[in-house]
Amino acid sequence: MTGTRPPARLSPRYLAQFDEPPGYLDFARFGPPSHAVLDTTAHLLELSTKAGPTTVDELMRQEVRAKAAAARMCGSDTDHVVLVPNTSTGLFQAAFHAPGGEVLVPVAEFPSNTYPWARAEQVGRARVRPLSPPGGHVTADAVAAALTDEITVVSVSAVDFRTGYLADLAAIRDVAGDRLLVVDGIQGFGVVDAPWEVADVLVVGGQKWLRAGWGTGFAVLSDRALERMDQVLSGWTGARDPGLFDDEIHPPAHTAAAWSISNLSPVTSGAFAAALELVEDVGVATVEARIRERVGELEEALLSVGARIVSSTGRRAGILAFELPGHPAEQVGAALAAEGIAATVRPEHVRLSPHASTPASAAEHVRVALARLTRLAPPGSRSPAGPPAEASHALLAALVPAVSGLATMLGPGTEVVLHDLSRLPDSIIAVAGDLTGRTPGGPITDLLLGLVRRGTTHDLTDYETHGPDGRPIRSSTMFLRDENGVAVGCLCINSERPATTGATRAGERRETFPPDVDSLQRLLVDHAIDRTGVPVELMKKTHKAAVVQELDEAGYFLIKDAVDSLAAELAVTRYTIYNYLNEVRR
Repeated sequence: MTGTRPPARLSPRYLAQFDEPPGYLDFARFGPPSHAVLDTTAHLLELSTKAGPTTVDELMRQEVRAKAAAARMCGSDTDHVVLVPNTSTGLFQAAFHAPGGEVLVPVAEFPSNTYPWARAEQVGRARVRPLSPPGGHVTADAVAAALTDEITVVSVSAVDFRTGYLADLAAIRDVAGDRLLVVDGIQGFGVVDAPWEVADVLVVGGQKWLRAGWGTGFAVLSDRALERMDQVLSGWTGARDPGLFDDEIHPPAHTAAAWSISNLSPVTSGAFAAALELVEDVGVATVEARIRERVGELEEALLSVGARIVSSTGRRAGILAFELPGHPAEQVGAALAAEGIAATVRPEHVRLSPHASTPASAAEHVRVALARLTRLAPPGSRSPAGPPAEASHALLAALVPAVSGLATMLGPGTEVVLHDLSRLPDSIIAVAGDLTGRTPGGPITDLLLGLVRRGTTHDLTDYETHGPDGRPIRSSTMFLRDENGVAVGCLCINSERPATTGATRAGERRETFPPDVDSLQRLLVDHAIDRTGVPVELMKKTHKAAVVQELDEAGYFLIKDAVDSLAAELAVTRYTIYNYLNEVRR
């Protein structure tokens, strides 16, 4: 794939704008802003601190600058562009301004494109007709098959957040006919050369691929949208003659400004303008070509380690989702994070999304991280006592022989344990001493699993806990890091201490030393259920969601088949557990 076209040429000026780490592959979630955005923000804030007679007017001109840049990139003009603080706000405007009738909305859309229509339906401003296209791809054929005479609006995403499928907007426009076409463009605008002008309402947030930071976005409205929509969510800045304070309620403006409710931050508007102008300068086609290269390289790397691509491989933008057979998505995500690779981890898959500034080395970085994982025993397997597979990192391999010597030096009543974090949850690769009765191939403790899941891998020294038999133990845990400072393992030292009486010491921590993964899994579930204070048979949705959130933070879903096990425990389907996970991770 990467050898079929010459490499995309990006100017050094463009590449010098960005400083994200080479392993950052999560642009479909958030795009680290450029130096231009940072510098513009700083300049406008500084200007604000030295306010003079013309300062406010100068700041307010940033809105026009941002609207002009958006208009140029859409082939429109500023009368048809309005700034919005995010995609959701723009889509709520579209839903509440819809001209009545039914709106066709794919059921698998990101919630920002389903909640607005559902809320508009609640107050009688629209009727939702759900679309469930075969294979999950919103194609023109699927839209055409679902259309009825009652449908007045079709609302779709340009790029599906799960499958990465790039919709054929021109074809959907053709089959939609004279109906209004609303497009959520956040996952594609600025990185794919799409016919954005076919949308009657195009809404784009700036915090992802446009790399403008949060609080930025715009909507572009066609003449047809301006004519047919009832601008009910229109504030004083969206009215005709907004500067005329005559104690009258003015009608909405004839332009896209009618969607304005109040003035947005001019600092944010200026930052957004800088981000848009940077994309204009380098060219969308150039950005698109480079992203296509990087996605192709990542795809080849994933296939080389046995991964299965689950996102679209034909029509796609910058999203590449995959599964690694035999390994839960949580474990794959943890292995990538341990190597400094940022990705989106969903219950069913892991999503990578590179940008034009992503270095070519990223694909090899991912391949090495996953190759280490696939060389190990299958996650959640019940290893017999004895030496496990070879340590995944040279640092850990060098420490294995030192574990016994360290325990001997520290004397009787001491236990030394070495964990390999790429093997979670069966992370123990060496043990000396029998204070907690664990063996190589055994699981990590509940305390450490939660720390790793939350990314708080800081050393814990001289804290009090209790062994499986209730004996008090003094423990210390030191995280071991590679040359990039990424935690790859941890060395734990436990020692007996005389029993104490009286109040619990301030340094005491809750930690359990399960002998196997089944025990760890049972422990985590029981604790999460107990925290709700409600028996499972009496639990409502909020209680079950709270259990899922507690377990997610505890690292429970790093365990193989954890979703199925919890679904049986809570008497729900595995898909319900996935839905809870999506909700608590928003």
